[in-house]
Amino acid sequence: MGLDVRNGYKREIPLSTHPDFSELSYQVIRELGRNQEAGRTTYLAHALKSNQPVVIKEFRFSSVSPDWSAFKAYKGEVEILQQLNHSRIPRYIDSFETQAGCYIVQEYKNAPSLGLRRSFTPEQIKQIAISVLEILVYLQKQVAPIIHRDIKPANLLVDEQLNAYLVDFDLARILGTKMALSFFAAGSPGFMPPEEQFGYPLTEASDLYSLGVTLICLLTHTRSVDIGKLVDDKYRFNFQNLVPQISYGFRSWLMKMVAHKCKHRYANADVALQALKPIQVIGTATGIETLAATIKHRKRAAMLGLATIGTLAATGANLMIAQSGGINKLLEAREGLGAHLISNSPR
Repeated sequence: MGLDVRNGYKREIPLSTHPDFSELSYQVIRELGRNQEAGRTTYLAHALKSNQPVVIKEFRFSSVSPDWSAFKAYKGEVEILQQLNHSRIPRYIDSFETQAGCYIVQEYKNAPSLGLRRSFTPEQIKQIAISVLEILVYLQKQVAPIIHRDIKPANLLVDEQLNAYLVDFDLARILGTKMALSFFAAGSPGFMPPEEQFGYPLTEASDLYSLGVTLICLLTHTRSVDIGKLVDDKYRFNFQNLVPQISYGFRSWLMKMVAHKCKHRYANADVALQALKPIQVIGTATGIETLAATIKHRKRAAMLGLATIGTLAATGANLMIAQSGGINKLLEAREGLGAHLISNSPR
């Protein structure tokens, strides 16, 4: 406690409003982030036994009624994290429960979140994409593949060397496991793949959609809450005019990542990673890319031409039929007139 002296009066004030975990050998230093709606708060803390900085994630219980969803999310994240051992996924250290909520202790990574307003060049964004895809490849190559389900700027930390770290696995699920209805559409609006929104089964391409949206945010300097402004009525992203300097290949790669139907995306993170590595991010299209675009344009023009020819042919056929019908009627009229003249001619 400390003393607050004002107008000659003294009163005790608390030195900190943070939770006290000293009995568990953790000392909270400061708050790192807060999701008020979900009841999640993360703290930077000091582990007294190891003398190392750690992150403590709080799942706060509702004060009104028992919050089983928070407890399930906590248990689920602990179960997932205990299986993982990757240098760019903060290592699980400990977990505990109190009357106020449940807590997970993880390794601290000295890297700011992409949720902060940060600026990167397109080449740097490609490096970040590669780094995240490498983590997803690891998750998808587990004996039971893991889908993160909440990839977005706030859940990605990036250090000065452009190494990405993936955090917040409370929505993560093992691929193929049945999810309760309450877990459907549990990701972040704008970053959820369409199959998640409509309750269809998730695939290894589901996290690719969320990563693609995140990269578009970075490229266009769009805030996460405004990402919906780049989507048209047909659920397609229109961002090309905002980043005219990126190459045709990189633009095509991004559009495939955020394809509305998962079958039109890359099959998994490894396929997406291998496709991205050789792509030149900046500059005009390469000869092969130009040729592909030209063929695509000519193919579209040829299809349009064929459709036009078909329409003209059908119109011409109808005209000929109409004309033929008119001629036949004219001939019939002439024959009728001839017969009339013959029958009425003097004998």
